[in-house]
Amino acid sequence: MKVLQVNKLYYPHIGGVEKHVQDVAEALGDQADVEVLVASDSRLAKRETVNGVTVERVPTWSVVQSAPIAPGFYGAIKRARADIYHLHFPNPIGELAYLAAGAPGKLVVTYHADVVRQRLLRRLYGPIIERLLRRADMIMVSSPNLIESSPWLRPVRNKCRVIPFAIDLEPFKPDPAVEAKAEEIRKRFGTPLVLFVGRLIYYKGLEYLIRAAPDVDAQFVIVGEGVLEPELKALAAELGVAERFHFVGRATDEELPAYYKACDIFTLPSIAESEAFGFVQLEAHACKKPVVSTDLPTGVPYANLHGDTGLIVPPEDHQALAAALNLLLGDDIKRDKLGARTKERVESDFSMEAMAREILQGYRQVLGR
Repeated sequence: MKVLQVNKLYYPHIGGVEKHVQDVAEALGDQADVEVLVASDSRLAKRETVNGVTVERVPTWSVVQSAPIAPGFYGAIKRARADIYHLHFPNPIGELAYLAAGAPGKLVVTYHADVVRQRLLRRLYGPIIERLLRRADMIMVSSPNLIESSPWLRPVRNKCRVIPFAIDLEPFKPDPAVEAKAEEIRKRFGTPLVLFVGRLIYYKGLEYLIRAAPDVDAQFVIVGEGVLEPELKALAAELGVAERFHFVGRATDEELPAYYKACDIFTLPSIAESEAFGFVQLEAHACKKPVVSTDLPTGVPYANLHGDTGLIVPPEDHQALAAALNLLLGDDIKRDKLGARTKERVESDFSMEAMAREILQGYRQVLGR
């Protein structure tokens, strides 16, 4: 079985979709011939092997609204002759190239998120989305919530198969060195400690975490980089909480587990459907940490179940966010109970093995039609 995964970018680029594409390619490596087609970060083409996966990067001429303009997708798809073309949506140029190439294999689409903010792009993109989803033999989605909330998925719900995203649990297993680093972090910043991990961009909702902070007696560690960092720091200073907000920048893969283990609560205060799932919630769960996240019409409240693995609050509501954080910070028994449940659920429902098994079954199903 030859599979060609098509996405905007691939490792070492960092992002939820890129990580998922890498996880799928590596998890299926022993059971299928998986290659990955993505845009390059320059006008140079490159074909290389990354962790045993063949990756073809076609030249990028420009980038518009975060979408690479890479006409080389067309020729690469035309040449591939794959049994399954697995496209990761949204990726306008890759999807146009696939439709134009008339590739003979089966089409599987992983629908990561609706196009939310770019209104002009939505109008231009709409006919492509409809045609792509009509052409698809199977549409993989990370949660049932997304099927119900997406205007594009509801008409094709009969093609949809729910396959939750997964994480590699190995980096988050008990390790004395990681535990020691976690203790250093707690001593450095103080306790109790609330953690956020992610890019500092609009839909992550960090403004509301900062607005909640005056009513929450805790330290806040922000792991990540982004264009809003100066604005967020200015808001923290304006509200008198700058000394309790610690912007530490990007953490390495080796450092990240220690931050999760150091915190008392993890929070993901996202405010828009661009937050399609929230992988970071699963990483926090793997470290037995309860999560406070928001009630978006996406996979976010599916990954973090209210009252089971954490608490869910309305988006853009800093008072509700503060109340939820205070509830967990003030109740050690409830916090520990939720934390224990997080570990159980992430191991049973979001393991790499479970995801790989479900995707392979999906591939075999469409090939058998």
